[in-house]
Amino acid sequence: MASTSSYYKSNPAAKQRRLTQQKKYKKTKKGLALRVNANRLNRDLGTYGNGDGKDAAHYKGSTTKGRLQDPKKNRKSRLKIKSHKKIA
Repeated sequence: MASTSSYYKSNPAAKQRRLTQQKKYKKTKKGLALRVNANRLNRDLGTYGNGDGKDAAHYKGSTTKGRLQDPKKNRKSRLKIKSHKKIA
Protein backbone atom coordinates (compact mmCIF):
# COMPACT_ATOMS: atom_id res chain seq x y z
CA MET A 1 0.00 0.00 0.00
CA ALA A 2 1.28 3.46 -0.86
CA SER A 3 2.34 5.73 1.97
CA THR A 4 -0.27 8.36 1.02
CA SER A 5 -3.04 5.79 1.16
CA SER A 6 -1.96 4.45 4.52
CA TYR A 7 -1.65 8.00 5.88
CA TYR A 8 -5.23 8.91 5.00
CA LYS A 9 -6.54 5.59 6.33
CA SER A 10 -4.91 6.24 9.69
CA ASN A 11 -5.87 9.95 9.81
CA PRO A 12 -9.61 10.38 9.19
CA ALA A 13 -9.52 14.14 9.88
CA ALA A 14 -6.84 14.66 7.25
CA LYS A 15 -8.78 12.48 4.83
CA GLN A 16 -11.89 14.62 5.34
CA ARG A 17 -9.91 17.83 4.73
CA ARG A 18 -8.49 16.38 1.52
CA LEU A 19 -11.91 15.26 0.26
CA THR A 20 -13.34 18.71 1.01
CA GLN A 21 -10.51 20.35 -0.92
CA GLN A 22 -10.93 17.94 -3.85
CA LYS A 23 -14.67 18.65 -3.98
CA LYS A 24 -13.94 22.38 -4.29
CA TYR A 25 -11.20 21.82 -6.90
CA LYS A 26 -13.46 19.72 -9.11
CA LYS A 27 -15.83 22.68 -9.36
CA THR A 28 -13.17 25.14 -10.57
CA LYS A 29 -12.70 25.87 -14.27
CA LYS A 30 -9.43 23.93 -14.37
CA GLY A 31 -10.79 20.91 -12.50
CA LEU A 32 -13.92 20.82 -14.65
CA ALA A 33 -11.90 21.10 -17.87
CA LEU A 34 -9.61 18.23 -16.84
CA ARG A 35 -12.57 16.01 -16.02
CA VAL A 36 -14.46 16.86 -19.20
CA ASN A 37 -11.42 16.16 -21.40
CA ALA A 38 -10.66 12.88 -19.63
CA ASN A 39 -14.26 11.72 -20.05
CA ARG A 40 -14.25 12.73 -23.72
CA LEU A 41 -11.07 10.74 -24.39
CA ASN A 42 -12.46 7.70 -22.56
CA ARG A 43 -15.64 7.90 -24.64
CA ASP A 44 -13.60 8.17 -27.86
CA LEU A 45 -11.59 5.11 -26.86
CA GLY A 46 -14.78 3.20 -26.06
CA THR A 47 -13.92 2.54 -22.42
CA TYR A 48 -16.23 5.05 -20.70
CA GLY A 49 -18.80 3.27 -18.55
CA ASN A 50 -18.28 -0.25 -19.91
CA GLY A 51 -16.73 -1.66 -16.72
CA ASP A 52 -13.54 -2.99 -18.36
CA GLY A 53 -11.34 -1.37 -15.71
CA LYS A 54 -9.29 0.47 -18.32
CA ASP A 55 -8.51 4.16 -18.50
CA ALA A 56 -7.02 6.49 -21.09
CA ALA A 57 -3.26 6.76 -20.68
CA HIS A 58 -1.74 10.22 -20.96
CA TYR A 59 1.95 10.87 -21.12
CA LYS A 60 4.13 13.92 -21.53
CA GLY A 61 4.80 14.87 -25.13
CA SER A 62 2.10 12.57 -26.48
CA THR A 63 0.77 13.50 -29.89
CA THR A 64 -1.62 10.56 -29.98
CA LYS A 65 -5.16 10.54 -28.69
CA GLY A 66 -4.20 8.20 -25.83
CA ARG A 67 -4.28 4.45 -25.40
CA LEU A 68 -6.12 2.10 -23.09
CA GLN A 69 -4.24 1.04 -20.00
CA ASP A 70 -4.84 -0.34 -16.53
CA PRO A 71 -5.30 2.68 -14.20
CA LYS A 72 -2.63 1.46 -11.79
CA LYS A 73 -0.05 1.33 -14.58
CA ASN A 74 -1.34 4.59 -16.01
CA ARG A 75 -0.62 6.55 -12.84
CA LYS A 76 2.67 4.79 -12.25
CA SER A 77 4.04 5.40 -15.75
CA ARG A 78 3.84 9.19 -15.44
CA LEU A 79 6.29 9.10 -12.55
CA LYS A 80 8.92 7.37 -14.65
CA ILE A 81 9.00 9.96 -17.45
CA LYS A 82 12.42 11.52 -17.89
CA SER A 83 13.32 14.34 -20.23
CA HIS A 84 15.60 13.35 -23.06
CA LYS A 85 18.05 15.92 -24.40
CA LYS A 86 19.08 15.75 -28.03
CA ILE A 87 22.78 15.57 -28.63
CA ALA A 88 23.77 17.72 -31.57
